[in-house]
Amino acid sequence: MTDRTAAITAYWDAASAAFDDEPDHGMRAAPTRAAWARRLRSWMPPGPADVLDIGCGTGSMSLLVAGSGHRVTGVDLAPRMIERALAKFGAAGLEGRFLVGDAMAPPTGDGRFDVVLARHLVWTLPDPEAALREWVARLRPGGRLVLVEGRWREAGQSGVPYVAGAASLPWNGGIGAEDLAAAVRPLVSALRVEPLSGDPDLWGGEVDDERYALIAGL
Repeated sequence: MTDRTAAITAYWDAASAAFDDEPDHGMRAAPTRAAWARRLRSWMPPGPADVLDIGCGTGSMSLLVAGSGHRVTGVDLAPRMIERALAKFGAAGLEGRFLVGDAMAPPTGDGRFDVVLARHLVWTLPDPEAALREWVARLRPGGRLVLVEGRWREAGQSGVPYVAGAASLPWNGGIGAEDLAAAVRPLVSALRVEPLSGDPDLWGGEVDDERYALIAGL
């Protein structure tokens, strides 16, 4: 593990205890949970699918996906995030596989998935375009890439600065929909962008920055 990877792991491990305090992270409020569940149902294929949730955090998105009958594999760099995700699944009586690993190269071997899902992740990556290629390569023919992204005023948790050197990350602070679509379009056969800023239930209140979902298919 490099010093940088160790620092990033330590950052997210430390953030795990309060991570779910953010309305859209913990989804503790019924309207927020229901709003995300509706969106996820619309982005997932019909019938049980194999879904890879990269940067799964404490597993809130994974839990909603599994609750709709899909088979979930979650990956996160931070062991404490994975511990919390496992606890959520155990409490809900749902099955899911969770792995500690790097989003740039998820440790799923030769496994292929019907959906690769990532939320609020690409800004943290040292080479996001390489990660996108890797994620698309994990999809089966006809699979879907679902990215929930945007540009935020605070990229860190609760205003705490992100790890040293974050300013040099290519997409530090997020990426706009047009730019992300331009990066993804050569890798897929179809793509659409769904604005999310106008749905306050998703975020626990009104927001005025750019938030969206990009849904792409092979």
